Amino acid sequence: MSKNRIITLLTDFGLSDVYVGVMKGAIAQINPQLKVIDITHQIPSQNIAAARFCLMTAFAYFPPQTVHVAVVDPGVGSKRRGVAIKCANCFLVGPDNGLFSGVLSRESAIACVELTNSQYWRSPEPSSTFHGRDIFAAAGAHLANGVALEELGEDLDPASLLQLEIPNCAVTATGIEGCVQYVDRFGNLITNIPNNCIIGNNWSLTISKSSDEIRIPSGKTYSDSKPGDLIAITGSDGWLEIAVNGGSAQSVLKLECGAIVQLLFETNN
Repeated sequence: MSKNRIITLLTDFGLSDVYVGVMKGAIAQINPQLKVIDITHQIPSQNIAAARFCLMTAFAYFPPQTVHVAVVDPGVGSKRRGVAIKCANCFLVGPDNGLFSGVLSRESAIACVELTNSQYWRSPEPSSTFHGRDIFAAAGAHLANGVALEELGEDLDPASLLQLEIPNCAVTATGIEGCVQYVDRFGNLITNIPNNCIIGNNWSLTISKSSDEIRIPSGKTYSDSKPGDLIAITGSDGWLEIAVNGGSAQSVLKLECGAIVQLLFETNN
């Protein structure tokens, strides 16, 4: 009996080629009534860390039992595993390369399989370069159509799933040290310091570049700073971020993912 779960797609395929449309066609061949929602296809090419962040940010906005098919897969065709994971509130389908580690930091994996049952692939001889079409889209469609997870392949220990190592926040003598975990299309630098670390209104973020330390004042909105000025705010996704009013913090600061930032709680002397 069809479950008609929602399927989401997240890839680094872009929109100028046919790849996304072909994945949707593979899904429609299994059940044209399934609802498919695009999260994004503009993940920077082969950037697993960006895909991890975007899927982690997006998944909670979908109904329970949604099937999230995510394909950012520099190891396609290699010995890396294709997996399907059941969580309390969603399913995850894609390569086992750390892409799902953000979601799994918030949703425990209940069960997991390696996608070894070719009965639920698009073809028993899949392309070595397009598992998104031939394995992941098909497996996701079958899951959404009511096929049980265990039918898709061999059981895996969820603890064996690859984790993408993102530095944890650490308490310091003056505040909390974290890092930039994502850069969005506006050039906002989104850190891994949660908004709920904020106590009161008297705080700032600092970064170190060469021998210089740059203090970035805090505000509630982008417009709390002058045009072109840096500002630190509590972002809508639940993380502290560095922005520029009317500009790009990434262009101004030349920082990339992994750059160290510090949340400082200021005292009035």
